[in-house]
Amino acid sequence: MLRSRLLGFLCFISSFCCAAERYHLKTADVRNSMEEMFSYHVETKEMTAPLVKRSFKIYLDQFDPQRVYMTQGEAKPFLDLNSTQIESIINHYYADEYPEYATLNKTISQAIGRARKWREELYNDFIAQGEDVKVASVDAANQYASSPDQLRKRLRAQLVQLFRMENKLKDSNYWTPERRKKVCALYEKRFAHYEESYSPAKEKAEHYFSMHILKALARGLDAHTSFFSPEEALEMRSSLEKQFEGVGVVLREGLDGIEIADLVQGGPADRSGKIVVGDILMEVDGKPVVNASYYEVLSQLKGDGRKDVMLGFKRQEKDGNETFVKVGLKREKIIMENERLMFTAEPFADGVIGKLTLPSFYESSDSASCEVDIRKALVELKKKGKVLGLVLDLRNNLGGFLSQAVKVSGLFMTSGVVVISKYAEGEVQYLRNLDPRIHYAGPLVILTSKLSASAAEIVAQALQDYGVGIVVGDERTYGKGTIQYQTVTDTGAASFFKVTVGRYYTVSGRSTQIEGVKADIVVPTAYSAYNIGERYLEYALKNDQVSPAYADSLSDVPAHTQQWFQKNYLPYLQKKESAWVQMVPSLKSNSSYRLKHDDNFKVFLQKLNQQEVEADIGENDLQMGEAVHIVKDMINLKAS
Repeated sequence: MLRSRLLGFLCFISSFCCAAERYHLKTADVRNSMEEMFSYHVETKEMTAPLVKRSFKIYLDQFDPQRVYMTQGEAKPFLDLNSTQIESIINHYYADEYPEYATLNKTISQAIGRARKWREELYNDFIAQGEDVKVASVDAANQYASSPDQLRKRLRAQLVQLFRMENKLKDSNYWTPERRKKVCALYEKRFAHYEESYSPAKEKAEHYFSMHILKALARGLDAHTSFFSPEEALEMRSSLEKQFEGVGVVLREGLDGIEIADLVQGGPADRSGKIVVGDILMEVDGKPVVNASYYEVLSQLKGDGRKDVMLGFKRQEKDGNETFVKVGLKREKIIMENERLMFTAEPFADGVIGKLTLPSFYESSDSASCEVDIRKALVELKKKGKVLGLVLDLRNNLGGFLSQAVKVSGLFMTSGVVVISKYAEGEVQYLRNLDPRIHYAGPLVILTSKLSASAAEIVAQALQDYGVGIVVGDERTYGKGTIQYQTVTDTGAASFFKVTVGRYYTVSGRSTQIEGVKADIVVPTAYSAYNIGERYLEYALKNDQVSPAYADSLSDVPAHTQQWFQKNYLPYLQKKESAWVQMVPSLKSNSSYRLKHDDNFKVFLQKLNQQEVEADIGENDLQMGEAVHIVKDMINLKAS
């Protein structure tokens, strides 16, 4: 979304891999990259008419998601392609030519020029009127504007909204004409960066043109296939591995320059004790960055492979004076601790109930992983007392590494199939937990929401299938049941993409695709009132099923390892448990009674119905509280 790109300019300083420098796409790379993705993709193996039509729609959507650049008349020719045009586009593709996309890009470039002219006029209004700037009501921008006049009104409304967000916390006396000029300059700089890739300098034109075509075509294959720039790949790699190399500061482009928005706890900048939030970055290794753009500053900060960096800051002191501070730091690997497993213990009876919050299924090259972290957490919980029950919180967990989903499931079960994968040619593979040891066996609640997706759904569904845990939360989870092959974590990859190669199923043979994991006991979260999930995405793959694998025939196991499996695996297969499942009617009844008589939950539901709730976790975590109550019920019912 344009708004998030404009307002969310926060970034960890990290060492960009050298790929960014050597990475320059040519139009000839488009077909090469697409053919590679076709070879992996679960369904589409060649350029087709539906893919062509999708790609033009996506190209437009990616450029103008808020419908503030182009009119209906300008977009329509690219959305209503006839069969002759599509055939021509496909023929051009196989000849490594893209004239139709070039025409679209030219139309976009002209729309950018018009928007820039309008913005200049609107900035003048804002500078003159300040907070008094008014905006007339405009139509909902889910369709392209019918006329340039309607388009200009939309653009004006967008700018006014941005200005009001910028100054809503400031005293009116603060917004002098000079300050208002700075606001306009800041937003224009952000717009310009966003627009640059569609109207770039000549030397970058082919690269960005090829990038946009690839992004549109890749996204047209299905909801989860994507093509990435090196910068996007780096960000995604850091997210998957929960670590990055840098000095540990978060930057923000403000009115007075590039400022420190936050410090990464435990990072070099934080440990130095010499940098504070609000400092303005003035120098990097002695070179001034006062007039540099946000992205130019990032480029300088990535360095040339050296570990040392000298940063110069301007600081506004409490007495109103400004001081200049120089700080020498070393770039190092930083673990994103706040995005890894967190756990606490709640006393109950003669022991404790453990609460594990897992934000993603992460894994890094140095053997750090969520499975290792959970094992360590279970050891620490046992030191606090006998672990009588456990809540595994996967509410906002969007997934991660498939291998980690298997290992985490294995902590709560003996040997057995966790994931069944089916690929393009009908090939079926089984991912198994081979370790018969159980690290925790007892009352277990898996807490989910509509944002629990992918690997989180694998774990929730697998533990539910085996009957070793009860799923509590929104009526169903996100519904992403597809497998992606990705080159993002390969720093030496020629290009960065993820492509859907198959579907996964848990041991019951059920797929979470579209349907999600259905809760045994519904305890709605803040997301339950919203249309979140795979079923609301364009180009999502359909749901299907395969045969269950509780008995595990070992049909895919090579002959030379069959003997090992017969001796060390099959005797320890996880049986389908029934004790917790039999409790569900009683657990559901108890939960319903509690929620019905809980004043806080009644207020929560009222706000939820009015869609006023933005989050429901924190000190007053109603869902976690109810999950703990359900665990207590499981403990008591088991005892009786």
